[in-house]
Amino acid sequence: MASATAVPLLLAASGCRSSDVFDGPDPLAGRPSPGHDVVVLQAAISAEEALISLYVRATASSAAKAHSGLLASLLAQHKQHLARLRAALVLPPGMATASPGATASPGAAASAGGGGQGAGGGMGARLRAAERASAAAGLRRLATVDPALAQLFASIAACDATHVAALAALG
Repeated sequence: MASATAVPLLLAASGCRSSDVFDGPDPLAGRPSPGHDVVVLQAAISAEEALISLYVRATASSAAKAHSGLLASLLAQHKQHLARLRAALVLPPGMATASPGATASPGAAASAGGGGQGAGGGMGARLRAAERASAAAGLRRLATVDPALAQLFASIAACDATHVAALAALG
C-alpha cells in the first residue's frame, strides 16, 4: 500500500491529476495565492504602519512638543487600528504575512516623506493629508470586501476622518 505522500507522486507519474481522484485543492499545484480580502487587508496593514511611522516622527519632533498629548493620543489610536487589522488577518500556516503588492496608500506614503520638520514646519499639514488619504482609502475598500471586514474598514476610516479635524490645531 502506498503512503499518503506517495499517492500524489504516483498519480503525477501516471498522467493523472490528483484533482481527478481527490476533493479539494491539488497538492501538486503548490500553495494557493491569498484571497482578495487577505491582499486588501495586508495593504491596509501596510498603510496603517506608514501612518504610525509618520506619527512617531511627529512626536519625536521638538517643534511638536506643544501638541505631544494630541499626537500621542492619535498614535495610540492608530496602534489600536493596527492591532485590529492584524487580528482580522488569518493566514494558513507557512503563508507569508506580507504581500509584495501590499503598500501604503500613495497619499500616506507621500505625506510620510519630507524630513523631520516640526508641527510649525508643516508636520500638521502632512499628518492631515495622510489621515485624509487613509480615510479615503478605507472607504474605497468597503465595497470590495466581505461585510465584517468592511465594517472594520468603515470604523477605521471614520476615526481617521475625525483625526483630520483634531489635527487642525497643528496648523
